[in-house]
Amino acid sequence: MPPPRRPATGTATATLTTVMHTAFFLLLGSSVARFLLRHPGEPRTPWIIALSITLALLYVLGPTTATAPAPARTPRHFTWLTLVVGTWVVLVVLAPSFAWCAVPLFYTALRTLPPRAAVLLVALLTAFVVAAQLKLSPEFDPNLLLAPPAVAALATAVFIHMERQTQAQRTLVDDLIRTRRELAATERREGTLAERQRLSMEIHDTLAQNLSSQQMLLQAAERTWDTDPGTARAHVRTATGIAARGLAEARRLVHDLAPVELADGVPLAEALRGLDAGPEVTVRFHLEGAPVPLPDRTQSALLRIAQGALANVREHSGARTAALTLSFLGDQVVLDVADDGRGFATDRAPAEDHPADRGHGLPAMRARVRQLGGTLTVESTPAEGTVLSAALPLAPTATTAPEPPR
Repeated sequence: MPPPRRPATGTATATLTTVMHTAFFLLLGSSVARFLLRHPGEPRTPWIIALSITLALLYVLGPTTATAPAPARTPRHFTWLTLVVGTWVVLVVLAPSFAWCAVPLFYTALRTLPPRAAVLLVALLTAFVVAAQLKLSPEFDPNLLLAPPAVAALATAVFIHMERQTQAQRTLVDDLIRTRRELAATERREGTLAERQRLSMEIHDTLAQNLSSQQMLLQAAERTWDTDPGTARAHVRTATGIAARGLAEARRLVHDLAPVELADGVPLAEALRGLDAGPEVTVRFHLEGAPVPLPDRTQSALLRIAQGALANVREHSGARTAALTLSFLGDQVVLDVADDGRGFATDRAPAEDHPADRGHGLPAMRARVRQLGGTLTVESTPAEGTVLSAALPLAPTATTAPEPPR
């Protein structure tokens, strides 16, 4: 996600700074011209010109020494401002017409000093302006006494308010940027955990189940090797086939994590029809309703649920037969896995009643169903078998975080 854009205060500040600098030099130039026109041949003229040039040269340093943000101020900034104000005060004492150069200096003081110090300096500059204007006026004028303080107070209040608003906005944007970065990091962590869980479920439902089947077949072959070599060889051949499928599944996991049984457009019903639960369990498949195209994630989830359920049947139920039923019911697709095994009491703790709940079997199925907005139910009675039912909507809505295995 892109970071929020900062407000364009930098450009506005640069424009205001340029205007103030330009105004200062215009006022300084007009003050020099006024003095030379009004006081030709004055003995103080060389001093006025020299001080004007000095003030201009000092002010030229302003853009490089006095425009840094307030937290970045150094003693050099304050030294510079002191020299500028001191030179201007001497000029005003010698020639009161230079008083109006104080207006840009208001801005410079407010930009350079902390708010309280800046207000005090602005008040001092305003007092000099009032004194100079009263000295130039042939008679007392109330406007000259009241107008400069009013203008200075208004300009100072507006500037300080704008600075505080800008700082608050900058802080808000910084907080927003930090929050979005933290959110992005959290999303990455959650995505990593979800992907780890998904891989755990994939490995459990494929490689682990294949290895378990091979182990059972090879153990059966070892028990019957001497008494019934034909049956033993059949078990070995079956184990070899399972090993081949496991190898293909491992390669598929490395490649794209798509179920190998569904490769090359194999329908879900055909993939379910080809599942088995080992040599001791007979698996039958039933299809109900008119099949409709299913999303890849839905097909993969139903296939993995069927594989996990048959693995539980083989390892825990002691069943002789199992039935897979895939039903298309208009707005949802339902997979039922029923066996005639020993069953268990569903009203007691799962860890005590059903060994599968101690591993990744049923929790992984619940997580898969939850991710696709479906429901998983398990009905079982001791000595009467178990029925597992997974119902998924035909328009699944994935949740943000899968339910972790318990």
